[in-house]
Amino acid sequence: MWPRSAAGTRRLGAVGSLAVAAGGMAAGALPARDPWGLWVPRGSATTVAASVLAYAGLTLLVMAWWAYRESAAEQRVRDTVVTLGWWVAPLLLAPPLHSADVYSYLAQGAMVLDGHDVYAHGPSALGPDSLGADAAASVGGNWTDTPAPYGPLFLVLAEAVTWTTGGAVVPGVLGLRLLAVGALALIVWSVRRLAVECGTSESGAVWLAALNPLTLMHVVGGAHNDGLMIGLMLTGVCCALRGRWLLGSAAVALAATVKSPAAVALLFIGVIAVRRGDGPVLRRVATAVLGPVAVAAAVATAATVLGGTGFGWLRTQGVAAAIHTPLSLTSDLGLAAGYAARLVAGTDPFAVRSAAQSLGLAAALAVIAVLALRALRGRLDPVRALGLSLLGLVALSPMVQPWYLLWGTAVAAGATAWADGTDRTEHSEWTDRTDRTVPVLMVLSVALVYETHPSGHTPAYGFVLAGVAAAVATVSVRRGPGRRPEPGPVLTAERAY
Repeated sequence: MWPRSAAGTRRLGAVGSLAVAAGGMAAGALPARDPWGLWVPRGSATTVAASVLAYAGLTLLVMAWWAYRESAAEQRVRDTVVTLGWWVAPLLLAPPLHSADVYSYLAQGAMVLDGHDVYAHGPSALGPDSLGADAAASVGGNWTDTPAPYGPLFLVLAEAVTWTTGGAVVPGVLGLRLLAVGALALIVWSVRRLAVECGTSESGAVWLAALNPLTLMHVVGGAHNDGLMIGLMLTGVCCALRGRWLLGSAAVALAATVKSPAAVALLFIGVIAVRRGDGPVLRRVATAVLGPVAVAAAVATAATVLGGTGFGWLRTQGVAAAIHTPLSLTSDLGLAAGYAARLVAGTDPFAVRSAAQSLGLAAALAVIAVLALRALRGRLDPVRALGLSLLGLVALSPMVQPWYLLWGTAVAAGATAWADGTDRTEHSEWTDRTDRTVPVLMVLSVALVYETHPSGHTPAYGFVLAGVAAAVATVSVRRGPGRRPEPGPVLTAERAY
């Protein structure tokens, strides 16, 4: 069933996306209470059948995405964006997919609306008669009592959605999904311009950053706020590449007031400013270090004051680390070492895990510093260095979710040379050409999209499916391109700028 044309991959992906959405109606992350009666449990047999349908659709979508890569760099970017529209459309009215985080967003928006301190309490602080009661009841596990780690900009947006929808779960989810689709559009816009600035393929960049099944499932299906953070961060980097690094710093600051990891981009905006600035080196370095930080601090402070949520978000960035996620290498190793130490010396295993997490973060900071230094010396493209830095941060973080891979993937998508003859050296002063980033990101994207069940849970077989997907994807990458999809009458091989 391998598609033989670019038009065929478009149709195959649309069928897969439709199957995911249909399966999600019974197997998705359904709310605990839905007064509208739209997203309600359908019985165990129906749920199992719906799960099989959703996984089958996901596999078709992955196949279509993998096949489309053969011609992505040669397609007109407009046609790739149209393909994205086909694949996104079926997901718009589906329940939350692969994550229940959207209920936390709604509950936190209701908490802000009711005057609760979201940085001191979790959604459980909402009473049964409050506006966000249904959303709070749908928040799963430890997240019920976890304070918000998000910045003021996102909380104000969540508050606006909750107020607009009157706290109703279904309209609230759809409102946040509309926000997520807007974020996806911003990602497409910014990654295209990033590709132009870096001299790479616009269509290929959109394929890796936006058409990616991991993006579709978690930015659109799960309505995660990571999409908004990525879109604003990419916009800031684009501004910096065009010489408007103060504006770029402001955009990155807004991204950080959604989720804090975006602040890493400020360092590389400074690198870009130094590399492309005029005047004495010391003055350029001082300006590039102090300028972005000062602008970002001013914007973040203004957003916090205007949002009225307080500065508590600066102290809650580590709250999620207390919740163990199996994808965090440092947490896994630290916990294993902790239990081994308890058997030998009676040591608290969680104290050992905390120490391992701290060491992991220190290692991540060291990696970022090395990459920034290489970029400053002209040995590495600053944009690519930013992408690698974000990937390193995720790999060494104390709390890792599958969609965190998208932080660095979206940046790397615009800064990567493609096998279509595009020559970055014609457009950029950096000449690093050896790049194995894309194949690795392809394999990881395919694997991680299977790790969570459509309901948002992480079953043991999710890791088995992820392992099988990773093995198949690795073999496919090592064998090289297969049959090249042939352009149809609409999907031509012309480049558009």
